[in-house]
Amino acid sequence: MCRHLAYLGTPVAPRELLVEPPFGLHRQSWAPRIQQYGTVNADGFGLGWYADGDEIPARYRRAGPIWADAAFADLARVIRTRALVAAVRSATEGCAAGEEAAAPFAAGRWLFSHNGAVAGWPGKLDALAALLPPAELLELVARTDSALLWALVLHRLRAGDGLGDALAGTVADVAAHTTGRLNLLLTDGRAIAATAWGDTLHHRSLPGLGVVVASEPFDDHPDWTAVPDGSLLLAGPEGVTVQPL
Repeated sequence: MCRHLAYLGTPVAPRELLVEPPFGLHRQSWAPRIQQYGTVNADGFGLGWYADGDEIPARYRRAGPIWADAAFADLARVIRTRALVAAVRSATEGCAAGEEAAAPFAAGRWLFSHNGAVAGWPGKLDALAALLPPAELLELVARTDSALLWALVLHRLRAGDGLGDALAGTVADVAAHTTGRLNLLLTDGRAIAATAWGDTLHHRSLPGLGVVVASEPFDDHPDWTAVPDGSLLLAGPEGVTVQPL
């Protein structure tokens, strides 16, 4: 199981969202408060962010725990970004280790993260994998259930689906073939889409800044709103909407 967070708004330093809050993602990597599956997220981490004037995000990912990476502390302090996705990883049994398996995954202007697990990985998902063209299946970025989900989402995005439709369609595809916890998070730097399917998800507007969508709140402010299980969240400059999947 994993924890993840996305932000969209005026430029901030990632440290303000990930490290400085009393229960930020940095702390959640070793002391999550409401994580339902697993305890410590020490199997890798990643940060993806957008620079002004560039729609292609940059990424910093490592295979070890976020708290042991001194370079991350400097990076999170000095950069400024209008949008980001960050994640800490607790690897699912049977999934590959290493930096390439750490979210966020990326292609073009998109960043993606998965918090959860797909039942039957890897040996019982033939029918689900067959939804992808063979060439795309061979291009999985890592041997993990999250990478398979990313390939399914990316296939829909490249076919013209919007962020929300790509996530909703992927959840429907997976649910038709197996069970799983499918909290998905996706951004193109201009909007955020996320699903709550089997685990926790919250959102909060930060006055004067923007919106945060996260597995769990990074502080005890009362403005955090829990997203009902089985929901699709869409967030953008116009606000946040939540609807049933």
